[in-house]
Amino acid sequence: MSGYLDSSGHVSASARRADAQRNRERILQAARDLVHEPGELRLNAVAKACGIGQGTLYRHFPTREDLLAEVYRREVDELVAAAPRLLAAHEPLGALAAWFERVAAYARVKRDVFAAVEASVWRDLATHSLGPIGEAVELLLAAGRSAGTVRGDAEARDVIVLISWLSRLDDAELDARAPRLLSILIDGLRAR
Repeated sequence: MSGYLDSSGHVSASARRADAQRNRERILQAARDLVHEPGELRLNAVAKACGIGQGTLYRHFPTREDLLAEVYRREVDELVAAAPRLLAAHEPLGALAAWFERVAAYARVKRDVFAAVEASVWRDLATHSLGPIGEAVELLLAAGRSAGTVRGDAEARDVIVLISWLSRLDDAELDARAPRLLSILIDGLRAR
């Protein structure tokens, strides 16, 4: 951090905040990668993977559940934020199909995080993510209904129920089946 010294020889507060934010991002990415590994996610393995001390990790995430909950929340936020960006770049049905590709990656993280935390934690995470995900689905469906490409009776809850099975599949089956099954779902949502 010597490159962050101000004229008085002290590390500036903004440099400390930027460094802390970079550490937080590295921790979250390492945890997201390691949560897929067999066995329990160990915080010392996360710290080692991102090259920081355990004290730094614990300052950001005091418990394993705190870290895993943030990994999941981040995944939900990214999934939800993708919906309007995809609508801006694609026609509605294409945006929905592209969003479903992201759903498969989200399902893998959801499955692994929920398997690693206690039931009370995952119930709370699921409850808080359902609203934003449902809103993203409704945004995509409404655009498709307006364009006449999505059937008029399709509801966000229908889609959520149908995609919920993804988080129950192991990696091999998810890789093998998700693209085809999500394509079938798109065909089922298509206006006739």
